[in-house]
Amino acid sequence: MSVEWTRSAIQDLAGIHAHIAQDSPRYAISVVDRLTNRAKQISAFPFSGEMVPEYNAEKIREVIEYSYRLIYLVENESIFVLAVIHGALPLPDSPPLNTG
Repeated sequence: MSVEWTRSAIQDLAGIHAHIAQDSPRYAISVVDRLTNRAKQISAFPFSGEMVPEYNAEKIREVIEYSYRLIYLVENESIFVLAVIHGALPLPDSPPLNTG
């Protein structure tokens, strides 16, 4: 399956990088690499992630990497990464389904 990153997920990833890079540019790159590699994993195994408990929808899943929740939507033959959120932060009331 193909994996597509939504604009909001790319912005999340950029924000994570910028935040970590303030203290350690090398670690920031490592974290972003691990997160993007998890996206490659879900392309092969789209339902390997758990359902997001806050949304209780079969097609909305998540994988955890470090302290981050990579939230994605399985739709037909595509996977859309919707958000990358620190696990300590609350999720929006509804999933960010803007896949454009």
